[in-house]
Amino acid sequence: MGNIIAIVGRPNVGKSTLFNRLTESRQAIVKEVSGVTRDRIYGRGEWIGKEFSVIDTGGYVKGSEDIFEDEIRKQVEIAIDEANVILFVVDVTAGITDLDETVANMLRQTKKPIYIVANKVDNTQRVGLSSEFWSFGIGDVFDVSATNGSGTGEVLDAVVKHFENATIESDDDLPRIAIIGKPNVGKSSLVNALIGEERNIVTPISGTTRDSVNTRYNAFGFDFVLIDTAGIRKKAKVHEDIEYYSVLRSVRTIESADVCIMMIDATEGIQKQDLAIYYICEKNHKGVVFLVNKWDLIEKDHKTTKEFEERLRSQLAPFNDVPILFTSTVTKQRIHKALEEAMRVYENRIKKIPTSRLNEVMQAVMEINPPPSVKGKYIRIKYVSQLPTHAPAFAFFCNLPQYVRDDYKRFLENKLRENFDFEGVPVRIFFRKK
Repeated sequence: MGNIIAIVGRPNVGKSTLFNRLTESRQAIVKEVSGVTRDRIYGRGEWIGKEFSVIDTGGYVKGSEDIFEDEIRKQVEIAIDEANVILFVVDVTAGITDLDETVANMLRQTKKPIYIVANKVDNTQRVGLSSEFWSFGIGDVFDVSATNGSGTGEVLDAVVKHFENATIESDDDLPRIAIIGKPNVGKSSLVNALIGEERNIVTPISGTTRDSVNTRYNAFGFDFVLIDTAGIRKKAKVHEDIEYYSVLRSVRTIESADVCIMMIDATEGIQKQDLAIYYICEKNHKGVVFLVNKWDLIEKDHKTTKEFEERLRSQLAPFNDVPILFTSTVTKQRIHKALEEAMRVYENRIKKIPTSRLNEVMQAVMEINPPPSVKGKYIRIKYVSQLPTHAPAFAFFCNLPQYVRDDYKRFLENKLRENFDFEGVPVRIFFRKK
């Protein structure tokens, strides 16, 4: 269900520095979601061909020493829940502190693999100081300097052994649809509206994570897996800082889906936190359908829908080629339409375009609008092919790939969308040397 690393530990041991290291490993394929909380808490990384997500639970703890313990407990609980592998960061210059002990005690309760990252081994004098951390007895200890990067390779080598090579698609090749969004936008009501009355058509799929609810939905001509979502796992223990946790909670759900039905509240419009969840979908190349829920509560005139939609699209830019539906889970307005759109987006995501057709269309486009020359050098694009990836990605082969500007990339993406309908799906474009 996705490859997820969580970084835990008390404040000021270097968790965020380690996070930056891991997500920028070798190829900086990360632009973190900004403005989620004041920290960047989620990023993508890659090591020896395996992609993974990194959750940074730290650096966020607010308040004085006495609140720390409680806050850290919440974070560690989330991390244990959401991650496949846990990195427990400690500081060799400080040795074992009471808060470290607290974290270690919590980690003892999980069966998941744990590695202890003894950070701040910045010089040879500090090598060997980490031996006391073996006394925790919860996992191997690695000497690391997050600041200069030494030792992080060894940690990643150990971590990725627990990961699958590629993102796993579902066992039975059914589309996997997730309903996401921040709390109280109506996710549970949507799920209930979809499967509540038709309990008999629902077969739970076992063997998913212990508290995720994956439901086979087979009715009205639809057949797909509904994932894990909808606040079904309200944790009594975690009195959540809603802003922070709903984004973290979404990571695993999004990773295991093909298409995400993203719900926002019509009465609030799109908020920073909604955008954060949306960017995670985009970064994971997932299909998206937007549902503006609670539309029944909005005072309307003939322009309302159009204006709301235009405003929403401008906030979603640059990736705003997504279906937007106005729904009400109370009146069940347009609920089945949402499923139809989700299935259409799924088809767009797995669509393969024959190379001959692709070249015929795109060569004509590039003849009329060739790439702008850079420093007197002319870029000639010879041909284009679709890459064999889970989501649409195209390689344009040309003589000077390094000179192709971002605005031209966007132009080509728009032309691909115009000609082949990739509504709801992020499209990736690469330029390669012929």
